[in-house]
Amino acid sequence: MLTFRPIQPEDDAAVAAIIRAVMPEFGADGPGFALHDSEVDFMSRAYGVPGAAYFVVVDEAGHLVGGGGVAALEGGDPGVCELRKMYFLPEARGQGMGEALLRHCLRVAKDLGYRTCYLETLTGMDQAIRLYNKVGFKPLCAPLGRTGHGGCDHWFTVELK
Repeated sequence: MLTFRPIQPEDDAAVAAIIRAVMPEFGADGPGFALHDSEVDFMSRAYGVPGAAYFVVVDEAGHLVGGGGVAALEGGDPGVCELRKMYFLPEARGQGMGEALLRHCLRVAKDLGYRTCYLETLTGMDQAIRLYNKVGFKPLCAPLGRTGHGGCDHWFTVELK
């Protein structure tokens, strides 16, 4: 059974390790990917600010196996947040936690006052793209904001209701 909870400072190293393990699995380890964002090593601090939230996914033994969060879209409209750094280790995939965490993040984003949620991903993350479509995200023709993630080639938004 997987559960999720807000990130805590003692989770930072495990979250960074998950991000660094999962992204190369999908070819997202070069320049222009979130793997190189300065916040990766200090996620609890980066998401412990107003307008942001990050959640970790924990297995029955208490091990972190994933996470995801929301924060203001850098260089974007103030009413737009970004779904950020939502990654799961292989053992946590296919159990419905991705959808549960995504829907939770969207509710939290709405509660934080955002009107729209944006995300970036890339070709090859097919399971994630199917989930985004299922939840109501619509594809865009070009990126929004200034995320620095030039390696991404798929962009989506959803209106928060």
